[in-house]
Amino acid sequence: MKWMLLLLTAALSADAEVKVIKNFTLIDGAGGPPLANAAMIVNDGRIQWTGPAAQLKPPAGAEVIDLSGRFVMPGLINLHGHVGNVVGLTQDAKFFTRENIQKNLRTYASYGVTTVLSMGTEQNSIFPIRDEQRSGRPTMTRIYTAGRGFAFKGGYGGLPGVTFAPTSTAEIPSEVAELASQKVDIVKIWVDDHMGHMKKMPFPISKAIIDAARQHNLHVAAHVFYLQDAQQLTDAGVYGLAHSVRDQPVSQALIDSMKKHGTWQMAATLSRELSTFVYAKPAPFLNDPFFTRSVAPDVLAKLKSPEYQKSIAADEDFARYAPILETAKKNFKKLVDSGVKYGFGTDTGPPGRFPGYFEHLELQLEVEAGLTPQQAILGATRNAAEFLGSSNDLGTLQKGRWADLIVLRNNPLADIKNTRAIEAVWIAGRAIKP
Repeated sequence: MKWMLLLLTAALSADAEVKVIKNFTLIDGAGGPPLANAAMIVNDGRIQWTGPAAQLKPPAGAEVIDLSGRFVMPGLINLHGHVGNVVGLTQDAKFFTRENIQKNLRTYASYGVTTVLSMGTEQNSIFPIRDEQRSGRPTMTRIYTAGRGFAFKGGYGGLPGVTFAPTSTAEIPSEVAELASQKVDIVKIWVDDHMGHMKKMPFPISKAIIDAARQHNLHVAAHVFYLQDAQQLTDAGVYGLAHSVRDQPVSQALIDSMKKHGTWQMAATLSRELSTFVYAKPAPFLNDPFFTRSVAPDVLAKLKSPEYQKSIAADEDFARYAPILETAKKNFKKLVDSGVKYGFGTDTGPPGRFPGYFEHLELQLEVEAGLTPQQAILGATRNAAEFLGSSNDLGTLQKGRWADLIVLRNNPLADIKNTRAIEAVWIAGRAIKP
């Protein structure tokens, strides 16, 4: 078996212009049943054909790769990440370098997260990286960006010295115009008071941002915690809620408004909520090789240390965090069941929320919340691409889309934890180097 896997890895690393893969089970991300004994033709990084292997007609000169017994699904799309600002367990804007951004993107890619939307803590150096990717075939995770987000001055959210910090609506038009000139992929706002400890962005400012963004054909995504804020912002035309409502059960009024306005529950970020309390005692994943392979030894040692665990448990709001996660789970499930548009996101990037591993943990938590594996995968593939306005390029393994895919040893529809059984990851038709 080992020599077969070595041959497979070597074949997947080859860089032929035309590649054919065959004899796998295809989970195309479009929502239909899986196709056993499938085949795919990839030309210049895009899918040229998919169908039963029995109907395959390999182009002359194509590299043919046999994936017997494997499962192939689209790469995951994370609609809520933060790249480039963390080293170890420390967050600082000084870390936002090309090297650190690309390190994050390679880590995401090695876990099958082939696209990430970074949400509002980015500096201007992000745009050349994004534009270089879109002008060719990326070799690491695709980056979408909000650029500089909006957090109320002196209030909760954002990154000091990076995010806009307005104090009045008069500042908004020029700041949104700056983002429009950079062609950001989304506009990010933080509307929260951090459990009552900080100032919250006043509604007139958040509404002014939504209105100004609309004039530039830009969408706005909001960090929210409270049901009341989610309702106000949805009624005002916000495009996406970047977290589940976490203070109380969602109301029918919010559901109705989200459906009326086409507002997305773009991310549940359940793994983010787990991270607020899971390190208070030895977290089970700290010894999981799928986790430890991307975590520095000193970081792992600190997470395991009694001193660090005590510091997490000493948080004055600690007792509230586990119930908040349960509320977030229930609300996400209710919105999905109610037909609200939903995507997938984790809020990975900040300290303790590890890119790559936490996306798979998020899928697990969504299934624990009551979604089926198929529903969870759809949120992270087809739906997430639709949110980004990139359905013609990403999210499904169909003709014309980029061949961003994950090769798995086991079936993720049978057990969502099987998304971790990664044998290879392709981005734009090329096997990436972990």
